Amino acid sequence: MSGAMAERGAVSAAAAAQGILLSAQGIGKTFHDAGREIVVLSGLDLAVAAGEELAIVGQSGVGKSTLLHLLGSLERPTAGKVFFAGRDLFAMDEREMAEFRNRELGFVFQFHYLLGDFSALENVMMPALIARMAEREARERAARTLTLVGLADKLHRRPAELSGGEQQRVAVARAVVLGPRLLLADEPTGNLDPHTADEVHDLFHHLNRELRVTLVIATHNERLSRSMTRTLRLREGRLFPET
Repeated sequence: MSGAMAERGAVSAAAAAQGILLSAQGIGKTFHDAGREIVVLSGLDLAVAAGEELAIVGQSGVGKSTLLHLLGSLERPTAGKVFFAGRDLFAMDEREMAEFRNRELGFVFQFHYLLGDFSALENVMMPALIARMAEREARERAARTLTLVGLADKLHRRPAELSGGEQQRVAVARAVVLGPRLLLADEPTGNLDPHTADEVHDLFHHLNRELRVTLVIATHNERLSRSMTRTLRLREGRLFPET
């Protein structure tokens, strides 16, 4: 192991001991398009404490979604490392990484991506069934989670029978049904009207308190970013404190 790698390993272990759940060190991400090199992230560092509510803001196209995908192991960085509870995510094999995403991570997108032929309950059961949980337990867990997000009376409704805000609540319930330690959300209120968006904001804070889930949310919504405990701005490939 090189000196730099050993130093980073020691830093990640120390960070985990200090309550840092998620950290990124020297992250870079480069894309190639028609022979051009496009640098999206460069030398980016980040540390997120367990239980924190973090908003990431920035102009459209600056790389917020790319960053969330890297933090959630949906994409690999060109350079640098991402650690979860002191563990190097990209040192895992594919099986370990899939288990991490299923057990430790919830992801909420701008679009809910619910399965239209299935009820709210069945949609929320999916991660538990993928984790090979018994169907009865998965059903009970999904029902409790839908109750937690305020949809106890909509368990058997299909997505087309729900409002936009209710559909997003189902998506949030699906993301947290297995009790992940980290919830990543990419413009989760981007398609909602202001009143409904505020309700979803309140839901995120409620889940943070009730489930102690750590939140990292990329957003253009100023009301949401101001309500978080910390806000960072992504520009020129790096993160800066929002003033």
